[in-house]
Amino acid sequence: MAEPNAKNISILIVDDDASARDMIADLLTEDGYTVSTTDNGTHALTLLEQSTFDLIISDLMMPQMNGIELTKRIKAAGIDAPIIVITGFATIEHAVESMKAGAYDFITKPFNIDQIKITVQKALETKRLQKLAGEREFYKQLSNSDEMTGLANYRYFNEMLQKEVERALRYSRPLSLMMIDIDDFKACNDRYGHLAGDTVLKQIALLIKNTTRESDLVARYGGEEFTVILPETAEDEARVVAERIRDAIAQCKFTTDTNKQIGHITITIGLSSLPLKAKNKRDLIRTADFALYQGKAAGKNRVVIFSQIKPTA
Repeated sequence: MAEPNAKNISILIVDDDASARDMIADLLTEDGYTVSTTDNGTHALTLLEQSTFDLIISDLMMPQMNGIELTKRIKAAGIDAPIIVITGFATIEHAVESMKAGAYDFITKPFNIDQIKITVQKALETKRLQKLAGEREFYKQLSNSDEMTGLANYRYFNEMLQKEVERALRYSRPLSLMMIDIDDFKACNDRYGHLAGDTVLKQIALLIKNTTRESDLVARYGGEEFTVILPETAEDEARVVAERIRDAIAQCKFTTDTNKQIGHITITIGLSSLPLKAKNKRDLIRTADFALYQGKAAGKNRVVIFSQIKPTA
């Protein structure tokens, strides 16, 4: 009777003992798995280069290349299929050694059919869960990222800023926020084209990311506007970081993907902080945005900290 999840699962068996190899192959084929076999490690590596296997079962004691060496070579090749080694009771210590080399588990001789089935099912289920977890993490990262720049997107920024504001207020800790806008970006697009503009956005995103700290969250706010959340950072310290970002971008000579010179580009940064200049998330964004507006009005290419002059609603 076929195992319910056996369809399309491919297993490679490596054993120089034909009777043991055929016995396991017949058992797993009967359960619905697709089984390939070979009698040596060298040929196994060739098969692994040619095809993808979901599970590898290898005898531990084989001439030329033993199971430990085969396991090491499989792992070194970056093949993530789980490996089960076959061992006799007298060589359990070698089975443990193979697990240190990367094998998932082992089965013992003389064979116990239930043990073989359970070990195979556990290995395949573990692989399935690891793949599922990896896919979830990938899609989670994808949903939180801006497609063009790879930075956090607007949705994730809002989510994280709310959490950081709540934490700062609860524990009476400082929190600062930057709003960053590329100066005269429309002129750059008009002169060099939108593809060049996209390249500039990516380059500036990378410069901001590389100039901030691991604890800071850099996000694309929209269009040519970026934002940086600076936890545990008071206004004066945030200004130092902001000036470092502004200077790094002002010093950079931008080019298109075809190495056409664009030249220097500048940014303006508005900065606000909690609890000194704002009491909640909405006020923090609004005051940082107003400081950005003040910087644009004052001539651009500067960092402006929000003043106590309240922005109009």
